[in-house]
Amino acid sequence: MQIIVNGEPREVDDSFSAAQLLDALGLTGHRVAVEVNLEIVPRSEFEHHRLSPGDRVEVVRAIGGG
Repeated sequence: MQIIVNGEPREVDDSFSAAQLLDALGLTGHRVAVEVNLEIVPRSEFEHHRLSPGDRVEVVRAIGGG
């Protein structure tokens, strides 16, 4: 199925979870925020939140510094 990730089309398997997407993007273990169709997905729900065709996903990585 096709979803949009940070403005770019991306093909993923059906029933892909937010956690699987982060893994595919190489972001597992990083501090990130995930928004699907303008709704924030809590970190505790990444494994259970299934993506659907056409979902618009924004992934933002937290970067510290000073």
